[in-house]
Amino acid sequence: MRQKKIVLFILLFLFVTGSISFAEMKTTKDTMMKAKAPLSLITATPEEGFALAVKLARMGVKTTQPDKEVLFMLRDVYSKDPDALIACSQVIATHFQTVAAANNYWR
Repeated sequence: MRQKKIVLFILLFLFVTGSISFAEMKTTKDTMMKAKAPLSLITATPEEGFALAVKLARMGVKTTQPDKEVLFMLRDVYSKDPDALIACSQVIATHFQTVAAANNYWR
């Protein structure tokens, strides 16, 4: 039950931020719920939490642009755009805030 809530929270966040459409959200939820490894925001250290935040951001990009050919073509463009890089950092920071809160700020 907790896994389902976490998946729904992440997908809702992506939907609200415009990173994912409703149809993509439903497809992604179905795919993520079938995953063998349980999803969790709980990590042992802040370093692991940051790595998870980066992974969540990357998953959001892969979900938004599932065509790998287009994804790799666009990577050359956004990797040289300072505004795009700052936006990526903001997404990771938001994910890290969520992970940190889920871990009670590792107290």
